Amino acid sequence: MSRDSDFEKLIEMIKDMDLCMLTTVDESDELHSRPMSLNGDVDDEGNLWFFTSSKSHKASEIERTPNVNVSFIDTEDQRYVSISGVAQLVEDRQKIKELWKPVLKAWFPDGPDQPDVALLKVKMTKAEYWDGPSSTIAQAISFVSAIFTGKQVELGENKKLDAVG
Repeated sequence: MSRDSDFEKLIEMIKDMDLCMLTTVDESDELHSRPMSLNGDVDDEGNLWFFTSSKSHKASEIERTPNVNVSFIDTEDQRYVSISGVAQLVEDRQKIKELWKPVLKAWFPDGPDQPDVALLKVKMTKAEYWDGPSSTIAQAISFVSAIFTGKQVELGENKKLDAVG
């Protein structure tokens, strides 16, 4: 698979796995993770776009230390993605309105014009994905085969991408 097709596969995997864990560095230089929803907002350059409050703890953490990790897990299909990147707070009202979805009113009741609504843009610098056999039967066969042949279990495709996008 070429680097471009690996990147395209990564983007498609992310779009299908909405929920993720965003990890930042807090004021004590400790890692701090929280669940986030991507809402399928990943652009052609591989930038991830999250809605957040400009007054949130994560916004201040990112202002201090912009390096983040975003991890996606789809246990049903045995797909996993880990992305390292640089985050920035974006308060561009036009971009906020462009990406706005009605479900976001649960967090921002006044809609996209609510004063603290902001976007968190994560520019990928590195990414890695694992795309394993999706069925329980295929996984079981792989494990049993590894036990009887003495060969390492085949867990599917694993790719590392540097300087993504």
